Amino acid sequence: MNKSDLIIKITKIKPELNQKDANKIVNVFFNTIGLALSRNERVELRGFGVFDVKKRDARIARNPKNGTVVAVPSKNVAFFRMGKAMKDRINKWYFLYLNNFNNM
Repeated sequence: MNKSDLIIKITKIKPELNQKDANKIVNVFFNTIGLALSRNERVELRGFGVFDVKKRDARIARNPKNGTVVAVPSKNVAFFRMGKAMKDRINKWYFLYLNNFNNM
């Protein structure tokens, strides 16, 4: 599912929302998460998971093309850790049932 699919799904679930409003909602949601991560803040969505930022240390690497040594600077990397409820949803039989139910 991509962003456009998500917007369409929202408008099907909530017909009182038009696509323009649903698009604004989705954009605000993702922009808010992105802004929090840019400030090194943790974003926790209960039942879904946690978005966080990890710092990667500087290291020495090799260019795979020619084998030369390259210094890679330290950087911050966003990561996602799935919550227990989401893991359970994915790994249980009822996930398949719900998926089939939603496609009817």
